[in-house]
Amino acid sequence: MHEGIKAKLRGINAINVTPFDGQLGIDWTSLQGNIRYLLDQGIQAIYPCGNTGEFYALSVEEAKEVTRFVTDTVNHESLVIAGVGYDASTASELALHAEKCGADGIMVHQPVHPYLLAQGVVDYYKQIAAATSLPMVLYIRSEQITHEAIVQAAAIPNVVGIKYAINHPPSFSRAVQAVEDDIVWICGTAEMWAPTFYAAGAKGFTSGMVNVDTQRSFAMLEALNAGNYERAMEIWREVLPFEQLRESHRNGNNVSVVKEAMYQLGLIATRAVRPPISTLTSKECEEVAGMLREWGLLQPV
Repeated sequence: MHEGIKAKLRGINAINVTPFDGQLGIDWTSLQGNIRYLLDQGIQAIYPCGNTGEFYALSVEEAKEVTRFVTDTVNHESLVIAGVGYDASTASELALHAEKCGADGIMVHQPVHPYLLAQGVVDYYKQIAAATSLPMVLYIRSEQITHEAIVQAAAIPNVVGIKYAINHPPSFSRAVQAVEDDIVWICGTAEMWAPTFYAAGAKGFTSGMVNVDTQRSFAMLEALNAGNYERAMEIWREVLPFEQLRESHRNGNNVSVVKEAMYQLGLIATRAVRPPISTLTSKECEEVAGMLREWGLLQPV
């Protein structure tokens, strides 16, 4: 089942941003431009309300509006996999809303509850699955979710993929081997880890960098699919400084670096982000500008 969707998940899974205006309201014009850019570049799977989209900084109503707006803008040119989360009841409400909007699937964020048990997370997934017939991608970020729990979760009928975002290749490899169901494994930590996880079974990867530049992401995917790891690692070295800057401050810069680069390239109107994250320092902004110049996207000073 869902073979067409699975084929597109085995590629670049683009987590679009949620642009804000000067008053930190949603900038719908910039959001439309962001989605249009991804579509024009050939992206086949777009995820509104992901972490790069500052999901947890959006109200529930804003998340619904973003999902509807992106689904309408995409208009079947690409998959729309809408992020849902918060508590199980709210995530179920968002899943049903995404289905009514015409989204192609949902990505289930981990719950925000401060305490977590493996079986409880499985029950969380099952409750959300019962609210929708949409295909589901599960977002695994916590080592508390055991391999046994992942096996149970993967067996939920409408689960088509797992976005694995724990940077521990041996653990990932064991999870892939443990799950017998036909699901798509997605490297959830983007180009930084894509080559390593590809070798262990993740044939797709997420990307926030594609909001800035798709060329290198597509080149990496092409090299990996061709088994050309030497070429894949050449690209990896090119994008490493960008991804490392996103990782700084315990990933606190993850979104801010992407938005800063987009702002410098004129792809969004402001660099604004919502608390609890903040914009980059002037030094970090200069670092981003230097990377964009090296990539040939920004003119030399």
